[in-house]
Amino acid sequence: MPASARAVALQTLARARRTPLADALAVPSAEALDVRDRDLLHELVLGTLRRRGWLDHILAGLSSRPLDRLTPGVLDALRLGAYQLLFLRVPPHAAVSESVELARTVEPRSTGFANAVLRRLEREGPPGEPDPVADPRGWLTSAGSLPVWLAERWCAWLGPGPAVARARAMLEPPPTHVRLNPRVADAEAQLAAAGVRLRPTAVPGAFEAEGGRLGPFAERGVLYVQDAGSQLVASLAASEGLVLDACAAPGGKALLLADQGGPQTRVIAADAALRRLATLVRLRSRWGATNVSPLAADALCPPFASAFDAVLLDAPCTGLGTLARNPDIRWRLGPRDIIRHAQRQRALLDVVASLVRPGGRLVYATCSVEPEENEDVTGPFLAAHPEFENDELPSWADPFRVGDYVRLDPTRHRGDAFFAARFRRAGPPRRM
Repeated sequence: MPASARAVALQTLARARRTPLADALAVPSAEALDVRDRDLLHELVLGTLRRRGWLDHILAGLSSRPLDRLTPGVLDALRLGAYQLLFLRVPPHAAVSESVELARTVEPRSTGFANAVLRRLEREGPPGEPDPVADPRGWLTSAGSLPVWLAERWCAWLGPGPAVARARAMLEPPPTHVRLNPRVADAEAQLAAAGVRLRPTAVPGAFEAEGGRLGPFAERGVLYVQDAGSQLVASLAASEGLVLDACAAPGGKALLLADQGGPQTRVIAADAALRRLATLVRLRSRWGATNVSPLAADALCPPFASAFDAVLLDAPCTGLGTLARNPDIRWRLGPRDIIRHAQRQRALLDVVASLVRPGGRLVYATCSVEPEENEDVTGPFLAAHPEFENDELPSWADPFRVGDYVRLDPTRHRGDAFFAARFRRAGPPRRM
């Protein structure tokens, strides 16, 4: 008998402690669920991880045992139960009984304890939230669901009010943005017929999608689900000629570079991870992007010379600008991860800059909000590379322009946070 959505959710939370959430969800037990149960699985896992700090704050006040003394699986079962009681329209008896049964599968002797905690929550409800003005740190680490280190960091860097605003924004499920395949002439009509509503965004070609099911259209290459910020970054790098996407998997930006560049463009989509590169190859086939050439290559030691008209470095980063979409990140990362990523980002930018021909374009981007991964990378890069300068930004990027850079901020723009810098290498432009 296939596992229930709640049982798979418990297993997924365990895997998400040690692996990215996308990988934790990509398992046969999840794929075996029907559509309705798969939707429930995603709601349970994503919602529990987004609200974990608040759930733990509540459970700590109800539990006769310190939470750090509980078996991790039992604590996850309690979190799932509390999330259903507080945030979903699940009958309380089902939320409690199913969660107690999950606790039993982890630790048979925990059922009485789990039942007592969740029944008490059902009777008493949650406590009041700390006042975000009088006690911003208390709010951030409870209702704001941030780990202590990140709450303190944002308070010190942004100030209490903006830190609370950012945390609030990242508690909300992000919108679904899509891009349509230009080879499918009736893509909009197909989607409208299926009940999918498209709303244009400020990013050219990016739509916010509501209603209907997008999966079948993505599988047929009618659309690609891609955050507007991700589309914006690729659009900044788009160019005719020979283009390099230096860290390309899973491939959405490479496809956009190819589509915007047109038939005169060839995109080398490089990535060091073979499994992720295989995903890119399948995506290219569905999309029909014959001018995309996947290549297994490490951006730190690329097998190229300086021949590219444009290079996009969407650098591996902490992803701390995507906490709404990837809520597991807040619980897996720590301060040292920011330093580790920043060191690698500086090295990557130095290497790929050498691949840009004179007169060519270089775009550096992250989906992080941390200065160490953004300005603290690009500023020293420009100081060390006088052959590069900030390139003029297109007018459509004006809503996102902050000085010489582009930023998408979840408190002002729906979707993930992104940072992008666009540079031009000195020299005459190539004749086309």
